[in-house]
Amino acid sequence: MSTTTVVRNDQQHALGSSVPPFTAHAISVSLPTWKDNVGYEEGEKRVVDAMVSGYPRFFIHLSIQKLARICEQKFGVQGERCLLCPTRRIAEQCRQFMVDRSTKAGSPVPVRLVQFTICPEENETQTPCRELHIVLFPGDQFPLAKQFWQHTGLCVSSRYAERCLSMLHEESSGPQTPVPPTSPARLPVKPGNRHYSAKSFGKSPPTSPTVPNTTFGGSIANQTVELLNKDHFNYLEERYGRNMPLESAAAAKRAMRRRIAGVLVRDTPNDWSTAGDREAELGPSTRGVEGVTEDDVFLYATGMSAIWSAHQLATTARPAAKSICFGFPYTDTLKILEKWGPGCHFFGHGLDADIDEFEKLLEKESQKSDGPPALSLFTEFPSNPLLRAADLPRLRQLADKYDFLIVVDETLGNFVNVEVLPYADIVVSSLSKVFSGDANVMGGSLILNPKGRHYAALKAHMAANYEDSYFDEDAIYMERNSRDFRRRIHIIDENTLAVCSFLRGRSLADPHPPARPAVKEVYYPRWVTAHNYEKCRVRGPDGRAVGGFGGLFSLTFTSAAASQAFFDTLPCMKGPSLGTNFTLACPYTILAHYAELDWAAGWGVDKNLVRVSVGMEERETLLKGFEKALLASEATLQESQPGDSA
Repeated sequence: MSTTTVVRNDQQHALGSSVPPFTAHAISVSLPTWKDNVGYEEGEKRVVDAMVSGYPRFFIHLSIQKLARICEQKFGVQGERCLLCPTRRIAEQCRQFMVDRSTKAGSPVPVRLVQFTICPEENETQTPCRELHIVLFPGDQFPLAKQFWQHTGLCVSSRYAERCLSMLHEESSGPQTPVPPTSPARLPVKPGNRHYSAKSFGKSPPTSPTVPNTTFGGSIANQTVELLNKDHFNYLEERYGRNMPLESAAAAKRAMRRRIAGVLVRDTPNDWSTAGDREAELGPSTRGVEGVTEDDVFLYATGMSAIWSAHQLATTARPAAKSICFGFPYTDTLKILEKWGPGCHFFGHGLDADIDEFEKLLEKESQKSDGPPALSLFTEFPSNPLLRAADLPRLRQLADKYDFLIVVDETLGNFVNVEVLPYADIVVSSLSKVFSGDANVMGGSLILNPKGRHYAALKAHMAANYEDSYFDEDAIYMERNSRDFRRRIHIIDENTLAVCSFLRGRSLADPHPPARPAVKEVYYPRWVTAHNYEKCRVRGPDGRAVGGFGGLFSLTFTSAAASQAFFDTLPCMKGPSLGTNFTLACPYTILAHYAELDWAAGWGVDKNLVRVSVGMEERETLLKGFEKALLASEATLQESQPGDSA
């Protein structure tokens, strides 16, 4: 089912190319050295000009850029720019955000909405028309509009744009090779960067399919990649049983909702053709809560749109109050809670001691009014990038006592490993990560707990207001990728534990550390807040834990030089994202918090932290690759200077 990526040595270090390579809808970009990552954040021309890909909520895909330029030329006036939305409601939400934020800053921005219906030629009767809802605004307000794009993840996908371009008889734009184009056409971009902003406008290499199979740090110098046109590629996907036909998108979405609900009696890769059928055999949910069905699962275009929608659900279905962000989260979760609604209280360490302080806050706030002292509590299980797990049973007790919602992001733990739904009112996840694994499609999910106190109100609100904006072709790919996710997760769990055990044995955290260790700490749920993680691990019929610890870990080092040497030497793909079938690493704090490094450090997130998402490669090969990086890291200690600690 799922494919992974061939890593050639030259591709591995091709700055700015797509990750995976030769993938039209790749969701990562190659930033192979520490210097490249810093250069990207500082807007260095060498880096910016090389980029033809990026994480979709930060780097606007080339096909979307091209379609946006067409719309600006057709509908824009006086230098207006635009964002493209798949539905009118999303466009209105974008306009409302821009007007609200600009009004608070002193002057409301004029924003116009235009609906553009694109239809195929008369002889293409099986292809439906597509609606574009275009948000137009003064060109200098693009950074504000981009905040909506980044935080909500609601705008059009690259496949949606590609489909529209095909009906307009325009070639789509996507990464083909790691060689950056030489076209000088670029829109002006302000130097400096915050989180993968739009920096590579004007580049238009043609599309091509994903390259299958995996090696770690390998060299396949004579590999030949057959570049297929889109029709040929789709034919192969459907003809040989990997993708459902495009007209089966409803069945693909139904299959995924059942998969996420844990109700499919048979859900192996061989059962894919029936998983979405009306007659498929369904059983009790494996999610740890009685009564969960596919109707409690809602799909979204991205994981962040699921998180944003969970917050919107809370703010509309419950009395107004501030939210709680518990633990240091992925950056946009905190931004959503701060920018929409009454604001939030931030307990950035997410440790047991913070629950004591949180309880004091609840008691204090509850004395101020008759309503609940908090709207909802958002927490990741475990957190990104420190892999900390909150004490969910205790938080659940507080939620029941003080009547607030709990929203748990299970992306990193995933429901093969952890059982968090019993403690949550809402569970969200980024399907773009390990559920997909192939890093070629985005998606998200939201689950309601049918045993939750406020389930009836939340479900009624969702029934009345949920809008399915998940593009059919994206759903087809996501369903295909996810068929064997359980098998992949078990392999990744075992690989990651082996790698982390090796690295921890050579770190300061080991009971018997080496004389001059390069690694300071290994952040992995096996050792970090393990008592809380253990409470939620999936257990077998005999009560023994069978869930693993996930595929993500982070490292800190005893010097900045050691950190950078480790990262630069590690023989794997380097770029944003996680949960890939292949190993992927990044200097997380540099990429996510470059403009606020001191603030992040105040919450325990080291500026030289390296985050690694482990893949499905052969374990011995993985260990050799990490040993190579570790040796390079340790070698820097021979030349380290006083005061050079990380």
